[in-house]
Amino acid sequence: MNDALTGIRVLDVTYYLPGPYAAMRLADLGAEVIKIEPPEGDPARSMGGGWVHQANNIGKTILNLDLKTKEGCSAMLELVKTADALIETFRPGVMKKLGLDYETLKMIKPDLVYCSLSGYGQTGDMAVLGSHDLNYMALSGALDQLKDSKGRPVHPTNTFADFTGGLVASEQMIVALLRKERTGQGVHLDIALAGVMAEFLGNHDVYRQAGISDRGIPEISGTRISYAIYETKDGRYVTLGALEEKFWRNFCQFAGKPEWLNWSSKPSGSAEHAEVTAFFKSKTWSEWYGLSMEIDCCLAPVLAAHERQEHPFFIQTKKDKRELDVT
Repeated sequence: MNDALTGIRVLDVTYYLPGPYAAMRLADLGAEVIKIEPPEGDPARSMGGGWVHQANNIGKTILNLDLKTKEGCSAMLELVKTADALIETFRPGVMKKLGLDYETLKMIKPDLVYCSLSGYGQTGDMAVLGSHDLNYMALSGALDQLKDSKGRPVHPTNTFADFTGGLVASEQMIVALLRKERTGQGVHLDIALAGVMAEFLGNHDVYRQAGISDRGIPEISGTRISYAIYETKDGRYVTLGALEEKFWRNFCQFAGKPEWLNWSSKPSGSAEHAEVTAFFKSKTWSEWYGLSMEIDCCLAPVLAAHERQEHPFFIQTKKDKRELDVT
């Protein structure tokens, strides 16, 4: 599967995270990705020690070109003639000034798949405004769904909109490449990160329109004791997702509490919730960690990012990937 795009050449004219991540996913699938950077390099090289650049440009060939010069632009145009796809993340109008916009490039490469990935799209009043992941999270309504106990939005330490935007961009480019194979036609994809993030709130829209909930699917909105986050004895956290009757039953049987069997839909803040909370606090995080792999009740520890590397699931995933790469 990791060689599905072998023979496909992609030009990556992007900086920072969303575009590089999208192009890296194509490289993971076997595409030849040539990343075009200015002489001084992608600005991500100097941001936060350069680690963002390192994490999102694996498997690419880096080529330094000054696209503001005649020589650099000419070299870029020669590359376009050999490319199947191009992805760029400049503000609207920048590529046109460079003579590298879709309308220009399709004259020399009619079947080019050209993806413009930006914050607010290529048209409209906000298209030219600067923006970042936190802005897309806020504007899409996604940040409003991540609140603490006092109702304040929680500041994410991961760039969810950037990554989901990159996922959608790579997905749409693959679809466009398939279309190109079938029809010989190129296309200009206009993908807005704010719009992509908003697509993840479709469930919220239908529940609100139906007058049921402002928090999406009621069963998983944090209002039921069977689907919640619980604190452990040592101040860490685990998650319980026992929505289905069989999983809640398994949890109650483990707890030795048959009287809890009809509590699955009891609300947070109730006396029943307090009793279940106390039960979780009776064991340490490490104890719950071990139990999560023994009890079939949709139980999982809240891991720190680095801790996932030592979890049996991710160890096995790495092993399976290495074996696939060898074969």
